[in-house]
Amino acid sequence: MNLSVKHKIFLVLLLAIGLVVGSMVVFMEISLERLFVRFIDDRQQVRINGIAGHLENEYAQSGGWQRVDDNPLIWAQMLLGDSQHITKHHPVRSAPESSEGSRLLARIKLIEGGFLRADRRVMLLDADRSIIYGDADLAELLTLRPLTVDQRTVGYLGILPGPSLSDMSAAHFLDQQSDAFALMALTVMLVSAILAYAFANRLLQPLRAITEGSRALAEGHYGARVPIRGEDELGRLAKDFNSLAEALQQNEGIRRQWVADISHEIRTPLAVLRGEIEALQDGVRPVDIQAINSLHGEILRLGRLVDDLYELSMTDLGALQYRKTRVDPLAILEDNLKTHAEEFRAAGIEVALDKRLTDPVLLNADPDRLEQLFFNLLSNTLRYTDAGGRLVIRASRDDRQLVLDFMDSAPGVPEEDLPRLFERLFRVESSRSRAYGGAGLGLAICRNIVHAHGGNISAQPSSLGGVWVRVTLPL
Repeated sequence: MNLSVKHKIFLVLLLAIGLVVGSMVVFMEISLERLFVRFIDDRQQVRINGIAGHLENEYAQSGGWQRVDDNPLIWAQMLLGDSQHITKHHPVRSAPESSEGSRLLARIKLIEGGFLRADRRVMLLDADRSIIYGDADLAELLTLRPLTVDQRTVGYLGILPGPSLSDMSAAHFLDQQSDAFALMALTVMLVSAILAYAFANRLLQPLRAITEGSRALAEGHYGARVPIRGEDELGRLAKDFNSLAEALQQNEGIRRQWVADISHEIRTPLAVLRGEIEALQDGVRPVDIQAINSLHGEILRLGRLVDDLYELSMTDLGALQYRKTRVDPLAILEDNLKTHAEEFRAAGIEVALDKRLTDPVLLNADPDRLEQLFFNLLSNTLRYTDAGGRLVIRASRDDRQLVLDFMDSAPGVPEEDLPRLFERLFRVESSRSRAYGGAGLGLAICRNIVHAHGGNISAQPSSLGGVWVRVTLPL
């Protein structure tokens, strides 16, 4: 049988409470029984000692057992321990000459006074162990306690085994207490069951909400959120769930925008190719070297777009292999500058490298990825900076970081668009237009490479009128 989490929590709580309550009841019953038995034994011993003391005093005063034997009221008085009650209602008189009539009259008075409550387990024997009061047939079962006067045994007090009337009352009281304990345990268990069920239901409300939210996320409803109740572990779980749902919702929006942007980017060169080919087919445009070069340029642009998309997807997935080693990043940067020197001269862009380092710096980095990073940044300047402009590259050190600043001249980027420069397929159409051949993926690839090396990349307005890209890499 599959139980829900609520029922499992309820049963665990109820079992724990039941074990605690049951253990307490058993412990209390055992403890009460032992203490009560000890109390009864002590009280019985005190009572026996008291009866023995009265009998010894009676024997010492009267010089024998004759007065006790002739008047049962005295014996009853000693058994009951209530001399004032007996003396007040049944004064002890001297026995008449006819001892048989005297005994009969005394026994009638004993019954009338209610002395049948006297304990029948206690018997009186003389020094010869003859029964004075008691049943002679039970003499063999007696436990004898000597009665002494002047260090001489004058009789015995015999006690039969078994409970007395008072002991039976005490046992009845003990049974009543056991019943009370059982009733109390059942009441506590009933109240605990109600509270445990309510607690389990209350505890599972956040989990139930998270379960329903997870089902909604699985069905594609990324706007699902769960209420946050408290700051405990369940509250933090609800916060984490909402953060996950928000991230999934954002990623879904980015994915849709990504698909739309890719479709748009691929559609443009395909449309140009289709238009030029159809013009050639219709004879509108002659088939010459200029037409072939135009088609070839569009194919190259489409190939670069596909390559950039592939590299970006690989960096997003972390599939690019980074073979990190100790390298000098400035040496890699200078090699890139030498490679692009002719292109910068052809574009009329002046390049200046400002090294503000006293000692060589080393990074734990992949030299191929650093070369790709610098290639994309330099290509971005070549593609968008106006002819006759400048590019200043400044290298400095900040604590345990290498700081590389790429500052170019006009055209610039509106300040509100600078944070989005590193988003994939984002371009500022007024200055970074498609006419320059860019797809808006180079800086996104740069961001992934820098982050893979534990660094950071950002953009801000340049004092030269263009864009200032800052790259920080841990040494």
